[in-house]
Amino acid sequence: MSYFQKMREKVGKETLLLPGAAVIIYTPDEHVLLQRREEGTWGLPGGLMEPGESFRETVKRETEEETGLKLPEDDLHMFGTFTGERYYVEAPNGDPYYAVSAVYTAPVPDQPLTEGDEETLALAWFQLSDLPEELRDSHRHFLAQFQQYGVQKNLLDQ
Repeated sequence: MSYFQKMREKVGKETLLLPGAAVIIYTPDEHVLLQRREEGTWGLPGGLMEPGESFRETVKRETEEETGLKLPEDDLHMFGTFTGERYYVEAPNGDPYYAVSAVYTAPVPDQPLTEGDEETLALAWFQLSDLPEELRDSHRHFLAQFQQYGVQKNLLDQ
């Protein structure tokens, strides 16, 4: 049982603050890797932090579990931290929480993708200008920020 599940058992339907991390894995031609999750929405690889983890450790663990990719330390860059009212979420089961999300970027590693854990229904590459409708709202916001600021900073050229 994860830390989040243990906390939820103790507090019931109270609103939680949940720290997590996600990564924008991109190609030079502006494609990004998305994961179709068990509830049917698309999102970035990532997930919730476990006790004792850093955001960086969280995103590396979650990415490997969900995609099979091991993100090289030198290629993983902090993009931003996203918090506040905009990141209020109700989980598919109705549990409320505010997400505290550290978002990283990384160029696509030279490794094969594998659809890892039970959370991953599919993995696919999408053009930044043609994202799926079923994309999580917060992840759409992260990608819009990346398209506006990450591309301007020449992250795609590194």
